[in-house]
Amino acid sequence: MNPQLILVLGLLLVCVGLFVANKPRMDVVAVFVIVTLPLCGIMSVSEALAGFSDPNVVLIGAMFVIGEGLVRTGIAYKLGHWLVKKAGGSESRLLVLLMLAIAGLGSVMSSTGVVAIFIPVALEIAEHMRLTPGRLMMPLSFAGLISGMLTLVATPPNLVVDSALRHDGFAGFSLFSFTPFGVVVLAVGIGYMLVARRWLGAQAGERHADKPRRGLRDLIQEYHLAGREYRLHIRPDSPLVGKMLQDLGPRRQHGANVVAIERKRLFRRDFLYPLAHTELRAGDILLVDVPAPDRVDVPSLLSKFGLEALPLRGSYFTDQSHEVGMAEVILPPESGLIGKSLRELAFRRKYNLNVIGLRRGPGALFERLLEEKLRLGDILLVVGPWRAIRDLQSQIHDFLVLRLPAEAEKVAPALNQAPYALFCLIVVIVLMIAGIVPNVVAALICCLLMGLFSLP
Repeated sequence: MNPQLILVLGLLLVCVGLFVANKPRMDVVAVFVIVTLPLCGIMSVSEALAGFSDPNVVLIGAMFVIGEGLVRTGIAYKLGHWLVKKAGGSESRLLVLLMLAIAGLGSVMSSTGVVAIFIPVALEIAEHMRLTPGRLMMPLSFAGLISGMLTLVATPPNLVVDSALRHDGFAGFSLFSFTPFGVVVLAVGIGYMLVARRWLGAQAGERHADKPRRGLRDLIQEYHLAGREYRLHIRPDSPLVGKMLQDLGPRRQHGANVVAIERKRLFRRDFLYPLAHTELRAGDILLVDVPAPDRVDVPSLLSKFGLEALPLRGSYFTDQSHEVGMAEVILPPESGLIGKSLRELAFRRKYNLNVIGLRRGPGALFERLLEEKLRLGDILLVVGPWRAIRDLQSQIHDFLVLRLPAEAEKVAPALNQAPYALFCLIVVIVLMIAGIVPNVVAALICCLLMGLFSLP
């Protein structure tokens, strides 16, 4: 056995040991190998870097870009909600649907990227159904691995073998050459997980978790917001059509406050800031807060302005929590807002948010908030689009954001671009199946489209 072979085998053992120890990170270990082999004279620098010119490397990288686009547009979370709805409370049905979804998506993109996408989905489902996360995480991992057996582009080894065959003059594999074998393995894997899940932790409803992080429902309860919310549709014959919010008069005149405006576009929905110069259109949906609903004649208000009340699927706009949120902020000693009222400060116009509650000491104020003089230590509850709440975190001289609700971590920054992300994914799948262009070109076309739509 020559010295170079001993060195390579020793280096391989070192890498395996580092991978097992998970220190340092895997990418650092990979770079260590790339640097070590040329330094030892086993291969040249050109040979060590030749793999980066392989189209399969570019293809794998492009698939991660596509996966990030699906996360940023909220498609992953929507898929999680859809799975819970279709499962209908059955853990077995949920497990089957989850594995089929992961395997299906992983068959056309990097299985590693798919698993990364579905980890927050699985955790959210586990929390919603009170499951031990391991009961979903293990099936997630199995489905991700099995997805590599379904199509040619599902995992790098398939592409490497195909590339080697073509390089030596043999016919390569088609996109679905692996599918018959993969479907059988997937069916066996699902059956196995349905049996083996009993050893993965508590069943649905049996989980005893630590106290969860405060969410929107906690804020709604603490500030007594339930019953104050309305979702109003502007009819085509409404006198509001073509008018600006400032033309409606002061908020105290009607006893109602517009929190956000939902406007339908061609392929998406936008949530607009309720600014004074915002022009209202027919079909707009107003998210309205009525601080004292027992003192406001809501039916007369709807009739006067040509509005139609729409049903709500959650308390105080929690069904819109991916776009509209709440947060508590406190006034520090150096705040320039102390001693002034919200009306004097033109708070909504300046920060694009509405104050719907004020906590002072043990009690909370709900009425006449606009005229109330702010004091040191006051805690304000603000509501509005998440992007405005994020901007508020930079106002460190006037505010300190106490905490964001748990829903803030599930907000997708490009939620209204979801149709475009789906379009890009369909394009890459169609191009790969049709074989019109090489797979790497199809993936790069998809990345280009996502870049044009500012998705990733």
